[in-house]
Amino acid sequence: MIQGLKYRGDLAYGRILGQLLARHLATRHTRPDVVIPVPLASMRYRERGFNQARELARPVCKLLDLTLRSDLVIRHRETREQAALDRNERLTNTQRAFSLVAPLLARHVAIVDDVVTTGSTANEMAKVLRAAGAEWIEVWAVARAERK
Repeated sequence: MIQGLKYRGDLAYGRILGQLLARHLATRHTRPDVVIPVPLASMRYRERGFNQARELARPVCKLLDLTLRSDLVIRHRETREQAALDRNERLTNTQRAFSLVAPLLARHVAIVDDVVTTGSTANEMAKVLRAAGAEWIEVWAVARAERK
């Protein structure tokens, strides 16, 4: 389903996976102030026509009544697609790739991504959010890639 969403543009898969993620998260007692999907670089966004992390985050926010903010963080430089890289390349590929473009008025933030492999993307976003004042940062993903 993740590949169908990401590479074939089957947006229904994003809704289904987002609903499943929301169901998993519904029992949590704490809720973030804001949910931020991992942004795509502008070139990749133009190629795909959508951001798969945002497609996952939308149903989560709707079902759990959370605030979705896809306008706070941008990927200011093109990075290579993580799926094509080995572990060491993934760790350096996203370094300093993100910027905050609006004030962060939240202290508890959830980052949404489709797949977490090394955690480097989420870690780089978290650095930016922490520098802007976030105190509690969670990473929500629908899959975790297994280590080889």
